[in-house]
Amino acid sequence: MFTETQVREALRDCYDTTNPYRQPVNVVDLGLVEKISLTLDEEAPGAGIAGVPPRYKLSLTLIACTAEEDARTLLAAQIANRLAGLPELSGIDLRFADTPGWTASRITLAGRRLLKLDRAFPILNNR
Repeated sequence: MFTETQVREALRDCYDTTNPYRQPVNVVDLGLVEKISLTLDEEAPGAGIAGVPPRYKLSLTLIACTAEEDARTLLAAQIANRLAGLPELSGIDLRFADTPGWTASRITLAGRRLLKLDRAFPILNNR
């Protein structure tokens, strides 16, 4: 069975270059993935035939770091290209949500480490 975890792993190869830190951090660790939904595609070629692996339709909602349409188009193309390499997927529906807006609090611990946001700032650490 194909899972959300496998989709997230594939999305770790996709980067939003418009993030406010201007450093390469994948869309998962930036916290841009809002929702992943997988449904069995019963109309995919070979569906229901013994020995043919199931295929899934993916619905993916992202929170964009920017409202710029060109940047969203580039990110959507990058994601669609990466996910097209997954034979388990028969279709992809990709959407951008403007609400809730993206904030730095959505960045994962791994993303914070990459951006070096997990360290105490010397000015605030006056012991």
